[in-house]
Amino acid sequence: MDKIVLKDIKLYGYHGVFPSEREKGQFFYIDVEAFLDLKEAGQTDDLEKTVDYSKIYDMIKLINENNKFRLIETFAHKISREILSTFKEIERIIVRVRKPDAPIDGDFAWVGVEIERFRDES
Repeated sequence: MDKIVLKDIKLYGYHGVFPSEREKGQFFYIDVEAFLDLKEAGQTDDLEKTVDYSKIYDMIKLINENNKFRLIETFAHKISREILSTFKEIERIIVRVRKPDAPIDGDFAWVGVEIERFRDES
């Protein structure tokens, strides 16, 4: 199966369990792998035969700007549901949300979640 990949989308958001996270905000990094058949797009060089990745980016940006999720799990799930419901060509999606400034007293690069969702899931 082919895929469209968006990697390291950097957005400032107000997601987190603690009030300070929801007030001050922080950067989040999002990756998306959208699985679909790209054969016809490759053969025809026609944007109408694929999914415009700029529209996926815009959708993620809007979700981030219009919500304050307590959990990054919910953030990732919302991204997956919106993309799958908007783009019928996409059969499966993997969404990663990384949080480099999580409120953990320790030395780490980032914490995050990765979810995988399928079109045929309820």
